[in-house]
Amino acid sequence: MAVPRSSRAKNFLCVCIFTIIFHHVVLPSAENRYTADYSMRFLDAVPENLPAETVVLDLSQNSISELGTSDFNHLSKLRVLKLAHNFIRDLNFSIFQYNQNLEYIDLSHNKLWTISYHPITHLRHLNLSYNSNLSMAMLSEFGKMLKLEYLALSARRIQKPDFSALAHLQLDTLFLDLEDLSEYEAKNLPAFNTTCLQIALPRNKEFHIVLDLDLNTTVGLELSNIQDNHVNDLKAVLLKLNGNVRLRNLTLSHMKTSLHDVIDFFQNVRETTIEHFNIYHLTISQLDDNFSDPDYAETSLISLTIKYVKIEETRFSQPKVYRLFSEMNISALTLSSANVIHMLCPLKPSRFTYLNFAHNSLTDELFQSCSSLNLLETLVLQGNQFKKHTTVSLMTSHMKSLRYLDMSQNLLQHEALEKGCHWGENLVELNLSSNLLSDSVFHCLPVNIRKLDLQHNQISSVPSMTVELRALEELNLASNRLTDLPGCGQFRSLRLLNTEINSIVTPSSQFYHTCPSIREVKAERNPFMCSCEIREFIDLRKQGLVVLVGWPESYRCEYPEDVRGIRLQDFHVSELFCNTTLLVVVVLVITVVFVALISFLCLYLDIPWYLKMMWQWTRVKHRIWKHNPEDVLDNIEFHAFISYSERDSDWVKNVLIPNLEKEDASIRICQHERNFIAGKSIVENIIDCIEKSYRSIFVLSPNFVQSEWCHYELYFAHHKLFQEKNNSLILLLLEPIPPYIIPAKYYKLKALMAKRTYMEWPAKTSKQGLFWTNLRAAIHVKLLCDQEIAELQV
Repeated sequence: MAVPRSSRAKNFLCVCIFTIIFHHVVLPSAENRYTADYSMRFLDAVPENLPAETVVLDLSQNSISELGTSDFNHLSKLRVLKLAHNFIRDLNFSIFQYNQNLEYIDLSHNKLWTISYHPITHLRHLNLSYNSNLSMAMLSEFGKMLKLEYLALSARRIQKPDFSALAHLQLDTLFLDLEDLSEYEAKNLPAFNTTCLQIALPRNKEFHIVLDLDLNTTVGLELSNIQDNHVNDLKAVLLKLNGNVRLRNLTLSHMKTSLHDVIDFFQNVRETTIEHFNIYHLTISQLDDNFSDPDYAETSLISLTIKYVKIEETRFSQPKVYRLFSEMNISALTLSSANVIHMLCPLKPSRFTYLNFAHNSLTDELFQSCSSLNLLETLVLQGNQFKKHTTVSLMTSHMKSLRYLDMSQNLLQHEALEKGCHWGENLVELNLSSNLLSDSVFHCLPVNIRKLDLQHNQISSVPSMTVELRALEELNLASNRLTDLPGCGQFRSLRLLNTEINSIVTPSSQFYHTCPSIREVKAERNPFMCSCEIREFIDLRKQGLVVLVGWPESYRCEYPEDVRGIRLQDFHVSELFCNTTLLVVVVLVITVVFVALISFLCLYLDIPWYLKMMWQWTRVKHRIWKHNPEDVLDNIEFHAFISYSERDSDWVKNVLIPNLEKEDASIRICQHERNFIAGKSIVENIIDCIEKSYRSIFVLSPNFVQSEWCHYELYFAHHKLFQEKNNSLILLLLEPIPPYIIPAKYYKLKALMAKRTYMEWPAKTSKQGLFWTNLRAAIHVKLLCDQEIAELQV
């Protein structure tokens, strides 16, 4: 939020130089190194074996009652020690003699009765407040701690010499808890040399502590528990302040008084050097309308802050009270949690540059047609009752200098067809979070907006046709109903996008292609679908294009169930599975290779030839069945069918057949030259002869494997072997056949020769007799004579 210089100063609660430097520089740097946090552990003693490297040790909110040297002597690097809210009764600072780097000790809210001093060289912060039994006389030695910057004490009795030893310390902040003060004499408070003085005033109304304050060196004064006589005492002190005092910041908290007294405070402050006036937890017991408006014509007051107001009386003239604040001649005004239901437009051009009316009951009627806030730069209307989005835009149209507007936590809605959108031309930061806005809000936004907060609304998508926001750099859409990352078609300068806690399953590619300027994305805690599409989102970070805030722990798979809980960083999927083009190419390549391989195998193994033979066999069998359907018997006419190469015909005709048939004609041989029937195809004759023969003899030689018809005959005989499951094949090896000369299509021959016993023609004459005997026995079977066959056919 762009807050003007005056508004930053207005929140000054006596947090002085020490608080700024120590708490924002010393503590964070220490805690980042090594912190041991044992707070709220129900401990009754300091834990043993604390790490020697400990820099920050937090033992607050336990039940520790005693401290010893051995508890801390090994912690030489200790700088911060927190012991608040325990039961420590006695403390000797010598237990810290080995902790020379100790800078911060908090012993508030204990039961301290006695305390013994021991120098701690670098101690800068010491909090002993809310130890009401501790005697101030025991603290005189602490005046030797010249580096001390913050000191907090409690007292029940104050005597004149009690603070004399501390008066010379140049403190940044001094806090005095005097709530339980029971003994006090006037003028017993010295002039403290402190930049910021904080006092919790006593409950006893008889003590006029405020009147004894010397504020000549004090820049900031904070008083709490203000009531009755304290109010009058404070007004008297303010009247005595002159232009030579350094007081610039006054804070009053937990104050109960009347509206008339509050107005008097405004008037008295106007005449002092005070620049920033803050009131917290104000209870107004009486609302008296009989008051005159303070004169702010010539005043040093820059900012007024009033927070947490309780009004005990509800009957009062509201316009007069509202006019009191609207006409203030100051730069910054805060009325937060103050039960404000309306605020009037200033009657004349106002000096306001900062207005904060958060957590009230303001409505759409606020500042309508108000043209006197031309210098206003920041307007905070968080937590009110605004309902119409376009009415808010119209309110800002008259605020020529407005740069920041906070409308969060209201009831704003925008109808899709609603007209009348007129925003201030210089508005660059807009907070519309926690409202009832939907997608249509993008049709009514300031054209020069740079930072837009729309978290906690009812937005499901960013419409493609919206107001073009060329200057928009930061967009917060957290905790809405988004199902996808929005594109940047209308937000070309967008650098930071927050879409955490939505319903984004798979970010679309539109986001990657339309958001060239995006540098940081916060998309934590979305129900991501871990699939191919999510890879582009993951690659954004891998390629260094954007920073994913919360990566990798807050980015996990929600779907499908088998990967639920896995970090996106650990999710992997194959490129082939996700790339359709690559998948098609690979499938095509595999298909082409497969077809080529099958084609090669077909050609190599002569598969087309076998298919052709199968077709011929089927045709012949069908024709036989068609012409002789009643023939169900095996009509075996020959003992053997001989298949041989024409080049081996001399041996077959002159040796084989004569030795088998002999003169008694007991064995009949089927030979193609004499038994093939004219008019039939060769294939039909081959099949027919094989079918009518008891055995098929194949005369194997190198010439046999070169014959195409021999191959046919072997194929059909082999087919019959498997079809009829008989032992009809006889292999007769006439000459050795080297394996390398057997063609690929004769793989069945190779298999048969490898698995079946074949007969080998012996070269020696002495062995040939046995050969013929075995061969005749192999083919011998009793066949029907020709007359019996004819009768059977009839």
